[in-house]
Amino acid sequence: MKAIYLTGLKRMELGESRKPEIQQPHDILIKIRSVGVCGSDIHYFKHGQIGRQVVQFPYIAGHECSGEIEAVGAKVTKFKPGNRVIIDPAISCFKCSQCRSGRYHTCKNLRFLGTPASQTSNGLDGCLQEYIVMPEHSVFHLPDEYSFEDGALFEPLTIGYYSLLKSEVKPDQTIAILGTGPIGLSVLMAGKFFHIKSSYTTDLIPERINAAKALGSTASFNSNTTNSVDEILQLEPDGMDCVFECAGQQETIDQGINLLKPGGTLVLIGIPTFQRISGEIDLLRRKEIRIQNIRRQNVCTELTIQAFQQQPANFNLLKTHHFTPARAQEAFELVENYQDGVIKAFINWD
Repeated sequence: MKAIYLTGLKRMELGESRKPEIQQPHDILIKIRSVGVCGSDIHYFKHGQIGRQVVQFPYIAGHECSGEIEAVGAKVTKFKPGNRVIIDPAISCFKCSQCRSGRYHTCKNLRFLGTPASQTSNGLDGCLQEYIVMPEHSVFHLPDEYSFEDGALFEPLTIGYYSLLKSEVKPDQTIAILGTGPIGLSVLMAGKFFHIKSSYTTDLIPERINAAKALGSTASFNSNTTNSVDEILQLEPDGMDCVFECAGQQETIDQGINLLKPGGTLVLIGIPTFQRISGEIDLLRRKEIRIQNIRRQNVCTELTIQAFQQQPANFNLLKTHHFTPARAQEAFELVENYQDGVIKAFINWD
């Protein structure tokens, strides 16, 4: 079968790989149809690592995907060949202390598509290949009204939904989303399910600012051309109840602290390229700011699918670029360099 390999820093190559086989009774063999290029994939493409997780080349990246079932294990009960599916890229052990406490996403034995091994986690090849095998608990039905690209988009949408849950934001409160790439827009889109009073957004790319406006942002600002903190506080003098930092930048962390009202929550979703962050301790302490980190998502895939089925959103505003496997290098370079107004790029298999 065909697979797309990361063969070195900023080098993607289409090659051959052995087709995986069903080995366990709850395994499902899936033909991949669509893969979204994620910001974390770009970290591996550009830097070869995220924190302690370092790529050993050649490597197969990718974790946002959908596909069609080709075969199922003997004990699979919810699926059959031909079913269209959404894939949760996480595989938990369900045995360790984290899993027993309900924290399946921080499982001590977690395997995650397209994530290299480290001292604290196991590695797993990604979904930029024609076929993968996943356990039944990581697979969900793709509703008929959604395309395969929509199916791949549900992975970041689920992170948006989970981030709102962890923020403990309440109905009729105000939020700001700093950075409206796919994750920031996912937070914005999921916000309607939490009955947010006002959602303010910022970015540096005009196309992303326009997408946020089209998706219902109360007001959206370009931080290159305006002081977005001052602009938001003019509209909301008391400050934000919750700020979602989705850019992974020290500047936006500082902006979030300044935007929050006393007792507010700073939610860190963006992945920085640096190893330490900082904050003005006087503001953090006097405002009694709560800081909530986000580690992917936990048991929210089905909830997110159901929520968007009940209140549909315009996914097409996020789906800006489409590539064949042979053009994977072009796709990754486009996303890395924020070219051509890209929001979400997809690599689609026949």
